[in-house]
Amino acid sequence: MIFASNNKDKLKEVRAIFKDVDIMALSDMNLEVDVEEDQKTFFENALKKAKEIYEVCKEPVIADDSGLSIDALGGWPGVITNRFLDANWDYKNDYIIRKVSDYEDKSCEVICNIVYYDGEDSVVGKGVIKGHIVSPRGENGFGFDPIVELDNGKTLAELTSNEKNKCSARYLAIQDLYRKLIVYGKIKK
Repeated sequence: MIFASNNKDKLKEVRAIFKDVDIMALSDMNLEVDVEEDQKTFFENALKKAKEIYEVCKEPVIADDSGLSIDALGGWPGVITNRFLDANWDYKNDYIIRKVSDYEDKSCEVICNIVYYDGEDSVVGKGVIKGHIVSPRGENGFGFDPIVELDNGKTLAELTSNEKNKCSARYLAIQDLYRKLIVYGKIKK
């Protein structure tokens, strides 16, 4: 099965759950496919990626899309989390903090949809974690991890890799997808 990414951290999460399935990154297949994420939902972006990559390799594909949804800002940045600014993540995180600074409610969700597509059927897994926007803390993780604090008082970037892998939205989505693929007979446990 092809995982529509070359991100080593994402690939590690997928392989940890899909232990009995040979998961290959795009680079393992010598594929260079850049899919424009221009859809309105995480699900639609993930499905678009999976379908476009399937058309190139004709192998089952799993693809994800995820982002940050801030309650006080009506779900912004949501589906455009990775591209709302053409800047590095330190700048983006500072921008997010400034944007929510006037709001008392700094609650947010991290949402991930991961889609399986085999040329005929699609199956979606979803993961959501709740948190709050805070000043950056922590050295682990990437993206907005330093500014999302969980109920345990730690930001995602303050968690160890093992701790994060057990509670991240992507991990929850991958687990959800894995269970569904077994139920639907797409993979064997």
